[in-house]
Amino acid sequence: MARLTVKDLMDQRGKHPFAMLRVETLEEAEAAARAGVELLSVPPAMILDARFREAAPDAFAFPGDNFYEIGGTDDFLRWAFPLYRRGADGFYCSGSLATVRAMADHALPVCGHVGLIPSKRTWTGGFKAVGKTLDTAKLVWSQVRALEEAGAFAAEIEVVPQAITKAIAERTSLFLISMGAGTAGHAQYLFSDDVLGQSRGRVPRHAKVYANFAAEYDRLQDLRIAAMGRFVSDVHDGDYPAPQHLVDCDPDVVGAFRDWLEQVA
Repeated sequence: MARLTVKDLMDQRGKHPFAMLRVETLEEAEAAARAGVELLSVPPAMILDARFREAAPDAFAFPGDNFYEIGGTDDFLRWAFPLYRRGADGFYCSGSLATVRAMADHALPVCGHVGLIPSKRTWTGGFKAVGKTLDTAKLVWSQVRALEEAGAFAAEIEVVPQAITKAIAERTSLFLISMGAGTAGHAQYLFSDDVLGQSRGRVPRHAKVYANFAAEYDRLQDLRIAAMGRFVSDVHDGDYPAPQHLVDCDPDVVGAFRDWLEQVA
């Protein structure tokens, strides 16, 4: 399959529901690609690793980090250009509208963020849905319109009531990436940690768990402890190393070496 482009996403919005995952390791990226996940959110460093495109050659990759980790507009541009050169397909940006506009002016495909924006949650009351009241629904719409006008091509819409998302999707030109915001989003987005059951704390309501890696990690840790404990016991009891673990040499060589040591040591 040829790698998706921004035009492909825009042409297929509303026609094909895309799957998107946040992956943190090359193993997760490869698994997602082999499973058919089309869109990947990745740590920026992953884009700079040549092994990433070996693992996920066809995925549309969004490197992203919180705005406070990157900085202001000039910082975002300096951050984005090397990533674009190395094969980033789009950029998650929770920075200012001026930053979105500057990136778009340089033809960098920008994805903004509306609704619950974790890095800016203090303005909407913490980790909770945004858009359940008329005023907050209007806020989400104004965020979408502002991103359109700034030149973004996409927006992550997070924890917004599904009916509000649907009304917005009918009126926006943006490619909407839904994280807990309903099926009207053009892509559905989850974190691999949640999908794989790796999270140990509270799992968000919108997340769906498909495996129990946490239990598997616990099982493996128990195996590690048991194996290491047996090693300790073998050492203490003199059972390791046994003859089969040792290298030896001809007794004549040992004798000659000992005679030589007596002369020089």
